[in-house]
Amino acid sequence: MRSDTLTMPSPEMRRVMAEAPVGDDVFGEDPTVNRLQERAAELMGKEAGLFVASGTMANLLAVLAHARPGNEIIADSDSHLFLSEGAGAAALGGIQIRPLTTELGIISAEQLENAVRPLDDVHQPTTAAVSIENTHNRQGGVAWPLADLRQLQEAAARHQVVVHMDGARIFNAAAALVVEARVLADCADTVTFCVSKGLGAPVGSVLCGPQPFIDSARRWRKALGGGWREAGQLAAAGLHSLDNGIARLAEDHANARTLAEGLAEIDGIELDLSRVQTNIVVFNVRPMPTADFLERCSREGVLGGGGGHRVRFVTHNGVDAAGVQQTLRVVSEVLAGS
Repeated sequence: MRSDTLTMPSPEMRRVMAEAPVGDDVFGEDPTVNRLQERAAELMGKEAGLFVASGTMANLLAVLAHARPGNEIIADSDSHLFLSEGAGAAALGGIQIRPLTTELGIISAEQLENAVRPLDDVHQPTTAAVSIENTHNRQGGVAWPLADLRQLQEAAARHQVVVHMDGARIFNAAAALVVEARVLADCADTVTFCVSKGLGAPVGSVLCGPQPFIDSARRWRKALGGGWREAGQLAAAGLHSLDNGIARLAEDHANARTLAEGLAEIDGIELDLSRVQTNIVVFNVRPMPTADFLERCSREGVLGGGGGHRVRFVTHNGVDAAGVQQTLRVVSEVLAGS
C-alpha cells in the first residue's frame, strides 16, 4: 500500500520487453522508443513526446525548456514540483518556484492572475509558466475539475504564461472524470505522465508538447545525463502498460473507495471521503504516532507511508479486493490494541 510505483511487470510484459526491437535512442534510432513517444503524444493530443527516466526528470526538463535563469514558475505549495524534486529548478536552472496555498491543490484563475509578476517592475522575476498537478498526490489523488482547468488555461493565456501539467497520474484523473486523457491535456501547453505508477511499467515517464519544446527538452535531457541508448526494452514495457493498464485503473479506484469507506468506520481514524476520488487514500491516525501505527501494520504484512498523524495507502494492480479486506482487518486490530 506504500505507492503505485510498486507495481511489478507481468509475465506478458516481461515477454514483450525481451522481444522488443532496439537501437540507439540518442541517435533517434530505437524503434520501440519512437513508437512509445508517438503513442504518448497521440494520447495527449500533442505534437511530440520524449521518453525519460522519471516524472521528476520530466518536470525538470519542462521547467528548463520553458524558463530561463531568473524566471519564476508558479506552483501549488503542496505540489510534487515544489516539495519532492530536490529543488532541481533552482539548483540546475536558476529558476524560482513560487508556491501558492490552495484548496485541494487546485490553483484558481484568480490566484494565478494575482500571482503573475508585472513585466514593468525590474525588481521582480518574470513569470514564465504555471505548473499544475493532476491528480494531486498530497491532496489524496484529487482530480482537477475540467472547468477549473479551462479557467486557469484562459487566465494563463491572457498573461502569456505557459501551462505545464504534471500529469503523473493523468489517466487516473481521466478515469475519475470519465473523459479521455487528451481532454485534460488539452488544457495545458505541455504535459508529462508516468508509465511506472498505476499503469504498471517498471520505469519511465513521457513528456509531451510542441515539437520545438520537445527538441529543447531532448537537449536538456542529454545535458543531464539522461540520454538513453538501447532503451527499447523499457519502452516496450511502457507501450504494454498503455495498451493494458489504462482500462483497469477503475478497478484501483473501486478498491480505494472500499478501503476508504471501511477505514472511515474504524475508531481512531479521521478520513474525508470526498477526497477519495482515485487510487490514493489519505487519513489521520489519532491514538498513536503514525510511525508506530505503520510499524505495527508492517508486522502483519501491510505497508503504508506517512508522517505525523497522516497515513497514505495507495491501491494498484498488486492490491486486489482480498488485500483491501486484509488491510482493514490489520488496521482494526492495530488500533484496537493501541
